[in-house]
Amino acid sequence: MRTFVDDLLAHAERTPDRTALTTPDGELSYAELGHRITALARTLHAGGARAERVCAVAVTRGADAVVAMAAVLHAGAAFLTLDVEQPPARLAALVRSGGADLLITTAALAERLELPVPGPVVLLDEHADHDHDASPTGPSGPDALAYVSHTSGSTGEPSAVLIEHRGLDSYLRFVARDYGLGPDTVALQVAPLGYDASIRDTFAPLLAGGRLVIVPRGDLLRPESFGAAVRTHGVNTLLSVTPSFLTFLAGQPDPARLLAGVRLAVSSGESLRPFLAAGGRALIDGALVNQYGPTECTMTSTRHRVAGEPDTAADVVGTPVDGVVVRLLDPALAPVPEGTTGEVYIGGVGVARGYRGRPARTAERFVPDPLGPPGSRLYRTGDLAAAGPDGLRYLGRGDRQVKIRGYRVDPAEVEAALLTHARVTGAVVTAATDTQGRVYLVAHVTGALADTTDYELRTHLGRTLPPHLMPRRIERLAELPVNRSGKADRRALAEAGGIR
Repeated sequence: MRTFVDDLLAHAERTPDRTALTTPDGELSYAELGHRITALARTLHAGGARAERVCAVAVTRGADAVVAMAAVLHAGAAFLTLDVEQPPARLAALVRSGGADLLITTAALAERLELPVPGPVVLLDEHADHDHDASPTGPSGPDALAYVSHTSGSTGEPSAVLIEHRGLDSYLRFVARDYGLGPDTVALQVAPLGYDASIRDTFAPLLAGGRLVIVPRGDLLRPESFGAAVRTHGVNTLLSVTPSFLTFLAGQPDPARLLAGVRLAVSSGESLRPFLAAGGRALIDGALVNQYGPTECTMTSTRHRVAGEPDTAADVVGTPVDGVVVRLLDPALAPVPEGTTGEVYIGGVGVARGYRGRPARTAERFVPDPLGPPGSRLYRTGDLAAAGPDGLRYLGRGDRQVKIRGYRVDPAEVEAALLTHARVTGAVVTAATDTQGRVYLVAHVTGALADTTDYELRTHLGRTLPPHLMPRRIERLAELPVNRSGKADRRALAEAGGIR
């Protein structure tokens, strides 16, 4: 099977001297990138990387991460990329749930993280190319496992999502084609490693023969250094910006200067409507695309090109990407009438295999398509939407999950972590919205906490949870309110949280 990695390597043959990567350590040509990918793929293949085996990639942002992910696929295996800035306990949980068999890292990170990977460890700072007898074979077919990503889980443990090559390759080629990426594309890697949007950020520009710019994560979080990176490197494409980040930029002095020269900005992860309603569209001179889609459907399922004078009365997420089917169904899995609200079910090429090691949850969320050909499946998103003249109009969630800074979050995961604190006897986490339309978490806790500070509670959470799962506010209660059934009254708590 020919994959996007083969297309990337073809650029090394046709235009070997063209710059592929710009990093703090210097530039890498397509020839150099191709050589490093094939060399590491040989090492991985000789070490046992094969179809259905998962290689954990635990390296910092930079050329090593790009090479490692591509090399894993070229060797025929699947990758699980980790954000090494997250707590080691969290990374260990991801490795276990993702079923990692091999580990790609550096000597220093291997010692610090101590990840529970049972198979071989390849240290990039000690790796050298050798003439191995075994050559990489690539994936066995379109249904081979390509990567493992994670979603927040109600049990307190993250759920590993299994994505196949058919979905990944189809989606990346769609992005390059539909968004007009090419050799003149200069894209800034914005999404953090370990978040599936980083795969789009990284490989769509390289598939198109463009240049990928990688800067330290801290530079992306400060407006002036972000703007400096855009100007210095001639960045013209942003493939993974969240509405929260755009709103943050819009609040800076002379925000248009920070995005000058950007001809394409692709937003995803949460509602774009508050940003547009605040007049943010004028901040971007080029095209602005609003994307929608869950991790379980290969990053993105629909997209909408936002007009210069956008409709701010609705959250328009548009029409399906190539090979994807979107259905609005009622509880009986029948199509809802035109213009009425239904639950979003997604089918087609991007639907994941399921959740690793969780057959019951897989059966609950991945269901047969009653309107499709035999054997076809739909992913039940839990999102509500209605069809409008310009495509899907997103109307929110039908369950407790929320989007925080682009991440889909189940508050139960935070509740489970809070309850592991010795002095917390009860915990309910709700979502609130601030005056700028940004969603955040509020933790409502009970227990003998008079001598326990918010800092101590957050430090406790920080041992197992990433930053996007950290509550912005912690409310202490004598007892949690309950409804008639005796369950915690989450609605009352959420309404008390209000807008701040």
